Amino acid sequence: MAIHLSRTFVLRKLHQLSGIVPLGIFLLEHFYTNSKALTGPADFNNAVRDLQSLPYILFVEIGGIFIPLIYHAVYGIVITMEARPNNLAYPYPRNWFYLIQRITGVILFVFITFHVLNFRFGLVPGLNTISVAHSPDKAFAIVSREFSLVPIFLVYMVGITATVWHLANGIWLFMVDWGITIGERAQRLTGYACIGFGVVMLLVGINAAVAFIRPGGLLGGIL
Repeated sequence: MAIHLSRTFVLRKLHQLSGIVPLGIFLLEHFYTNSKALTGPADFNNAVRDLQSLPYILFVEIGGIFIPLIYHAVYGIVITMEARPNNLAYPYPRNWFYLIQRITGVILFVFITFHVLNFRFGLVPGLNTISVAHSPDKAFAIVSREFSLVPIFLVYMVGITATVWHLANGIWLFMVDWGITIGERAQRLTGYACIGFGVVMLLVGINAAVAFIRPGGLLGGIL
């Protein structure tokens, strides 16, 4: 018997999948590369240079990052506009997670647009006119100069926090909706694991960002 899948069902599944693969994987790689700043400008610059020297890097970025990112962002806005939060009537944790997931999605739509235009293309007037991707030898200096501006650094702190929340909670939603995690106990334990993963990712992300303005990051000069 043929199984008919609605267009909405397919679009939502693709939305969930794109958030994990490739965007979630790319985020892990991005945090790893940024963490190279912990060991100094030369290591970070070399990491950026290595990435930009990958064969067919333009096609990898377009097909593996930009297209999935645009789809995930645009359809995420559609989902957010259709959302009907009921937190006042039913103030349960999952209801708040539902609301925060959509709030962070809107934040990320703005933040990622700014981030890509700023560092990837150098197209933010008054800030950065040099692309990090096209100037690997100056990559650390470009980011460090930007992060030394308190308002910009705060924007990135909010962006990193929203990104980590969105991914960590998104992983839990993906595992539940795709039938990977079944049963109340399994879902609860998976939720704890996702919280732990999120905490670690947040610390890694913030530590990497701090490393651009303080040698060694949060623990610079201690370890």
